[in-house]
Amino acid sequence: MRICGVELTGGEAILCLLSYEGDTFTVPECRKRSFSISKSSETDNIRDFHFAFNKLMEDYKIDRIVILERHQKGKFAGSATSFKLEAAIQLQDLPVDLISILDVKEQIKRNPPHVDFDTLGLKKFQKTAFETVYAFQNRLIYQK
Repeated sequence: MRICGVELTGGEAILCLLSYEGDTFTVPECRKRSFSISKSSETDNIRDFHFAFNKLMEDYKIDRIVILERHQKGKFAGSATSFKLEAAIQLQDLPVDLISILDVKEQIKRNPPHVDFDTLGLKKFQKTAFETVYAFQNRLIYQK
């Protein structure tokens, strides 16, 4: 199963792909590490993001998308743009799940990755997206 982990920050969607086949996790190469959107008030920008994201999911044969949940209210609330990006992602023809930061931390603590993050070939800004998808994949594995 191939899952795309997404962290939404401001006007950016940071991605990390994770594949679990057999008993092995792999982090496949991806031509796009993040999507940025400058003016979320313009409909064409949201449509362009939706189209580009959908094309990436098709090209890499992604089975599921998981998004790191953000607060809707309060001091640490997500931006309006990040919620627009989330809506555009949720309109994909794939199952989309949300996972809270507490669930991510719990899964990482329970089942830490047995590899150093630096050896995965990911950029530092992708670490949260990797942890999101890794925690979600572990939750799927160990729920069974």
